[in-house]
Amino acid sequence: FDYVASGHYARLEDEVSLVPTTDSDTMMQHPPKKRLFRAPDPIKDQSYFLCALTQNQLSKVIFPIGNYQKWEVRELASHFQLPNRDRPDSQGLCFLGKVRFDDFLASYLGNRPGDVVDAYDGEVIGRHNGMWFHTVGQRKGIGKVLNPFATARGPWYVVAKDQKRDIVYVSNRYEEEDFVRARSEFEVEDVRWIAGEPPVCVVESSQLEDGSFERSAWKEVRMDMKIRHGPRIVQGSLMLKEDGSTGNICLEKKDGGLAPGQYVVFYQLGTDECLGAGVISERHWAKFLQNYEELSAGKVEERGVLK
Repeated sequence: FDYVASGHYARLEDEVSLVPTTDSDTMMQHPPKKRLFRAPDPIKDQSYFLCALTQNQLSKVIFPIGNYQKWEVRELASHFQLPNRDRPDSQGLCFLGKVRFDDFLASYLGNRPGDVVDAYDGEVIGRHNGMWFHTVGQRKGIGKVLNPFATARGPWYVVAKDQKRDIVYVSNRYEEEDFVRARSEFEVEDVRWIAGEPPVCVVESSQLEDGSFERSAWKEVRMDMKIRHGPRIVQGSLMLKEDGSTGNICLEKKDGGLAPGQYVVFYQLGTDECLGAGVISERHWAKFLQNYEELSAGKVEERGVLK
């Protein structure tokens, strides 16, 4: 097959570039690069899930419904009398059906109990059945793994996890100033770009004697970003480091839950174009775990773990 047609809500456009031939009198067209854009339907847009695709992969795929709103797709389905025209939208993990998400995880991962620790003072306030049942920013359902006396001091939020020791850190100070930086500043790794190379907006270039340009440094640049699938777009700045595969991000507003391993997708500021993405680094949890080590060793006295 020449192409694979996918039902993703996203758009592709070709970027054609011309370069001089060896005789310099004519121009030769390079194979077009693929540019990825959000779909018109902000709720159904799936560019977030496509951010890691390469140019070779994008050149082999087409998105037939990427330019449509969901209601328009339903109208077309009715017009062509498709058998699934009246099927309700799937919510969450569509393949689970009526199976509870926790039951699904338990069937594959089992249970591995560990402590639930107050990140502010290091106190053990509960026991969980497995870290995979909890995610950073979670509030709903955390009360059932806490001691009764701790539940009364809520609401509690999951703020970090220590995989080596099976510890889930929680806090009832999540909306206070203690967490402004933890919820807005973080490192990303495995940074990659849709074009296969960094966009000019992040590159500081210098001109060489022969008139060509080379990268001399990285530039801090404001971008639109998605921290998770959904219609919400946030603004923030990206500053790449070293070879460009890692960087620092500072969001203009604090986020609900920054989880290591989660993609942050970059969009050209004020446009629908997806430029690339990075993965939230494990270093985002480092200060929680380091401060807890200090507390356990008795090095922290009369001060909060998060201060």
